[in-house]
Amino acid sequence: MDHVGIVVADLEAAIAFFTELGMELEGRAPIQGRAAERVNGFDDFHADIAMMRTPDGHGKLELTTFHSPAAISADPDPAPSNTLGLRSIMFEVDDLKTTVARLRPHGAELVGEIAQYEDAYLLCYLRGPQGIIVALAEQLQ
Repeated sequence: MDHVGIVVADLEAAIAFFTELGMELEGRAPIQGRAAERVNGFDDFHADIAMMRTPDGHGKLELTTFHSPAAISADPDPAPSNTLGLRSIMFEVDDLKTTVARLRPHGAELVGEIAQYEDAYLLCYLRGPQGIIVALAEQLQ
């Protein structure tokens, strides 16, 4: 897999959120032109993207803001965790509670609560940019 794409309304806020999570901004670019129109299935297509990379360099997120045509919201918003389609993106963190606290000023809200799974993990789901579910896992042993 090369990357996962996320459509966001506020590109700067999404970059800040994922930077706080430990990802690095790899690059930004405007996307438009006939090839982009053909791939996306829209005439007069124009978007801006930011590519975020995990610290180990193996994972990437493409954050996209649509200018033309405008992005649309899915219903219900925010979608519950049992909605069909992409459910969540999980990140392993060293200190889950501290990570949640650092992400709160960036709009993160817990979906449920922080819970321990057996003696192996501390886990939680939280809402990230555009209401996507970001799962966090802290290995306990």
